[in-house]
Amino acid sequence: MTDTLDGPVRVALVDDQPLVRAGLRMVINSQPDLQVVVEADDGHDALRLLADTASDVVLMDVRMPRMDGLSATRALLAGTRGPRGAPQRSKDSAGLGGGRAAAGDPRVVMLTTFDLDEYVLDAIRAGASGFLLKDAQPEELLTAIRTVHQGDAVIAPSSTRRLMERLVTALPPEEAAGPQEALAALTGREREVLVLMARGRSNTEIASDLFVAEATVKTHVGRILSKLDARDRVQAVVTAYETGLVRPGS
Repeated sequence: MTDTLDGPVRVALVDDQPLVRAGLRMVINSQPDLQVVVEADDGHDALRLLADTASDVVLMDVRMPRMDGLSATRALLAGTRGPRGAPQRSKDSAGLGGGRAAAGDPRVVMLTTFDLDEYVLDAIRAGASGFLLKDAQPEELLTAIRTVHQGDAVIAPSSTRRLMERLVTALPPEEAAGPQEALAALTGREREVLVLMARGRSNTEIASDLFVAEATVKTHVGRILSKLDARDRVQAVVTAYETGLVRPGS
């Protein structure tokens, strides 16, 4: 899966454990379409290095000294975010996503464990494209990097609903006004698709549920992300829960 037009996907590693970084580097650099271009041992150094070296995907540890991964993610993506933390996506990442992220707009994957779920959700709200367990298999790591680079999120559909139901609460009316206006722009069919996304359904399953082609579902998902100004489907699902379109257990 070599990116022959733009070169390898540029990856930044941010973790305070040298052995972890060494292992990640070895796995990533073994692939012809991936290349580690930055390594940092905390969020502060990551921000300094990433200011001078462009990257496409950042693997960010949650717990680090000086500046943790959550704070670093917020700072790194602050320039691409709108009101109430809504992401402002670049032209390269609009619609269905795909292609190299724009300079200064890398996609962040948090390296974490399930007992840090609350931090993961905060990171997603800050603009991260998902999370990866630190004990994941090498193949999962490589798939995650390629997935976020192409514009999707690294949370399996089966995990999305569990995460959202456990952590997301409805926003107060005054804070929900903006997201509600965005929801109002969705067509009836797009609302149906968003509800199914929030229930953890994959594109294939949604297509089966609605008796439409999977390509049609992908088109609907792309339009939903565009109208909600969501970086990926996980952030769209967060909006669905926060606005009350979908409620835990529904």
